[in-house]
Amino acid sequence: MGDGLSRHSADSAELQPDDEIGREQEYVSMLYRRLDELREQASRRLSDELRATGGTRQALSQRDSTVRMYADQVEQFSAVESGLCFGRLDTDDGGPHYIGRIGIFDTDGDYEPLLMDWRAPAARAFYLATAANPQGVRRRRHLRTRERKVTALNDEVLDLATASPTAHEELTGEASLLAALNAGRTGRMRDIVETIQAEQDRIIRADLPGVLVVQGGPGTGKTAVALHRAAYLLYTHREQLSTRGVLLVGPNATFLRYISQVLPALAETGVLLRTQSDLFPGVSARRAEPATTAALKGRAVMVEVLAAAVRDRQWVPDEPLEIELPQQEVLRLDPETVLAARDQARRSERPHNLARALFDVEIVHALAAQVAERIGADPLGGENLLDEADVAEIRRELREEPEVRAALDQLWPVLTPQRLLADLYASTDRIAAAAPMLSDAERAMLHREPGGWTPADVPLLDEAAELLGEDERAAAARRERIRTLQREYAEGVLEIARGSRSIDVEDEADGGEILGVTDLLDADRLLERQEEADRLTTAQRAAADRRWAFGHVIVDEAQELSPMAWRLLMRRCPSRSMTIVGDVAQTGALAGTPSWADALEPYVAQRWRLEELTVSYRTPAEIMAVAAEVLAEIDPTLRPPRSVRSSGVPPWDHAVPAERLAAELVAAATREAAGLDDGRLGVIVPAGRVDELGGALTAALPEAAVGEDPELESRVVVLTVGQAKGLEFDSVLLVDPDRIVAESPRGRSDLYVALTRATQRLGIVRPT
Repeated sequence: MGDGLSRHSADSAELQPDDEIGREQEYVSMLYRRLDELREQASRRLSDELRATGGTRQALSQRDSTVRMYADQVEQFSAVESGLCFGRLDTDDGGPHYIGRIGIFDTDGDYEPLLMDWRAPAARAFYLATAANPQGVRRRRHLRTRERKVTALNDEVLDLATASPTAHEELTGEASLLAALNAGRTGRMRDIVETIQAEQDRIIRADLPGVLVVQGGPGTGKTAVALHRAAYLLYTHREQLSTRGVLLVGPNATFLRYISQVLPALAETGVLLRTQSDLFPGVSARRAEPATTAALKGRAVMVEVLAAAVRDRQWVPDEPLEIELPQQEVLRLDPETVLAARDQARRSERPHNLARALFDVEIVHALAAQVAERIGADPLGGENLLDEADVAEIRRELREEPEVRAALDQLWPVLTPQRLLADLYASTDRIAAAAPMLSDAERAMLHREPGGWTPADVPLLDEAAELLGEDERAAAARRERIRTLQREYAEGVLEIARGSRSIDVEDEADGGEILGVTDLLDADRLLERQEEADRLTTAQRAAADRRWAFGHVIVDEAQELSPMAWRLLMRRCPSRSMTIVGDVAQTGALAGTPSWADALEPYVAQRWRLEELTVSYRTPAEIMAVAAEVLAEIDPTLRPPRSVRSSGVPPWDHAVPAERLAAELVAAATREAAGLDDGRLGVIVPAGRVDELGGALTAALPEAAVGEDPELESRVVVLTVGQAKGLEFDSVLLVDPDRIVAESPRGRSDLYVALTRATQRLGIVRPT
C-alpha cells in the first residue's frame, strides 16, 4: 500500500492482547490519515469551485452539481469519523479485510481496498458467517473504538470442528452487541452498523421493488433496520433513487429528532424525514383534537364526504340569479341553465377546478345569447342581425365583466384544499350536505372554527387536492407574472449598474475598453443565473411538491396510519416500492391499522411480503415478562419477542395514596436520575396528567424536559405514550397505568408500548 503499511496475517496467536490492539491501532490510524486526506481534497476542490465563480450563489448557479458533490463529500467524511472501522474478516482467501462505514481505497497503488463499505456484497459475511456456516471466514474480529483510538478487540473463531449444535441460533458479535445494548442512552439513536444480526441483515438487503412489511415486537430493532435499509438501498441503487429520492415517515417530530443522526453517520444525508403532519406542502399541522375526531377523519368514508363537499360547492340556485351589468342591463340565469352547465362540466370527469372552464363556457354562452337576442333583434321580426363574430365578441366582453366573474365564482368557485376544508368545518349546513352517511354525533365532531390544522387533516387536504386539481394554465400564468416581475427587477439592477459606470476608458496598453457587467449580461441572462442559483436538492424539491413521486418510501410505526393516511402515502409512491415497519400489537391510534392485509391489499392486492423480527435486543427478559402479560390480554395468539439478555433488576410496582402520587413520583425520579450516570430517564404519564405531573417534576428537577417536543438530551424526559413511541431510555417510570388504559379504547396497546421503552430498569407508580 502507498503509505508503506502492510496488512498483517491472522496467524498472530502468540501476540498479547495489547500487542494485537497496537497492531490494529496502527492500521486504523492509517485509515484515519487517508480519511483526512480525502476530506482535505474535497474541501480544497469545493473552495476552488466557489472561488472560480466569485461566491457561493454564483457557484451554485454555474457549477451546481459539482459544488454539491464536493460539499456532500466533506459532510460524509466528517459524519463517518466516529467508528470509521469496526470490523475485520480473516478469510480462507487471504485477507484480512477491514469493514467500516464507507469504502476507502489506496489510490497510490493499484486501487487496493483499504476499508470495505459495510453495504458492499463482500462485507455481508461479517454479519452472516457462523460456526455452522462460516462462508469462508476463519475469524471475525470486532474492533471497539473511542474517537480514533482502538480500545478493545473481540474475536470469534469460526471453525466447524468447534461448532455447537445451536450455532445457527447464536448472536453475531455477542460481546460487541451486549456492550452496545448496555451502554447508556444519549437522547439520540445510535446506528447498529457494527452489530447487525443475521435476521436484520436479511431484511436490510432485501430487493428494492415491491412492498416489504417488517413486523417486530418491542426492541427488535425495527427502526434501526429501516434506517440501515435506507442507507443500503441508496448505496446499491444510487442512480435510480438519487433522482427520485427516499421518504421516511415517522410518528412524531420527537421521533424524527431521535433518529436524525443515524443516516448521516452512515454517510447518507439525502433522505427526506417527515411526519404525517408535514406531508402537505405549506402546511404544518400542529393543532390538537380529540382522538375520536382524528379517528373519524382517518376513516375511508371521508373520501365520500370530501367528494360530496366538492359537489356541494357546484351550486345550482333555487331561483333565477340576476346579474346586473354597469350599463343597467340585467341578465338572468335560471336554475335549469345552471343545472345543464353543471352536468355538462361533471360529465367531463375532470377535477373540480379544471372542469370550471367547461362550466364557464356554458354559462357565458347562455348569457351571450340573452345579450345577442336583445341587441340584435330584427324590428321587423326577421332573423337576428348579429353574426357569429359579433356573438363571439359579446362572449369575450362578458368574460371580462367583474359581475359575471363574481357570479361564476359563486356558482362554481375555484377552490384550494385549505379553503374547501376550512369552509366545510366551519358550517354545519355544509357538513350536513356533505356527510349524510355520518351520524349526528359524528357530524358534530367535524364542526370547528378556523385556526390551524391537525395531523388528521393532512390526508384530507391531500385528498381534496386530488378532487380539486390545479388549473395548469392558471399556474403557468402565475409563474409568468412572477417571471415578469423578476425580469423588471433584473433590468432595474442593470440600469443602476449602467448609471454607476464611468465613461469608456481607454486601456493604456492596447487602447481597448474596460468591459462592465452590462456588457456581459442582459436582463434575461441575469434572471437565468438567479433562477439557477435557486436550484434545490432532490429532497428539497420533493418536500415542496405535493405530486412528487418518490423512488422508495419507508414508514416507521406504520401501524398508526389511518386508511386516509395510507391513501396519501400510496400517491407519493406510484411504483409501490416501500418498506413498512411496525407492530400491530402496539397500535394506539383509533383509526390505526388492525392488520397489514387490511392496510395494503386495497393497493397491492396480495403482492406484498412479510418479514418478522423475533428477537428483542432492547428489552431485558425481566421487563418483557411483565409486558407479555399485557400482550396476552391484547391478543392471546400473539407471542412476545425473545429477549437476548437479562438486566438482573426486576421491575418494581408501588401503589401509593392518590394524594401522594406526585410526591412519590418526584422521589422515585430523583433516585433513578441519581443512579443513571450518563443515561436517560423516561417518565411516561397519562395524557390527562402531563401538566400536573410534569410541573411537579420540573419544580424538583429543573433538568427535566416536558412537552410536545421535549429536548431528548435532557437526563429526565416526561412523555405521553404517543410521544414515547419508537424511543428508548435506560430507565422508565410508568405512572398511573390504569388511567393510561382507560384513556383510549386501545389503552392496553398503549400500556404495552409504555412497558417496553426501558433498556435496563422499569418502575411503576400507581395511585390507590
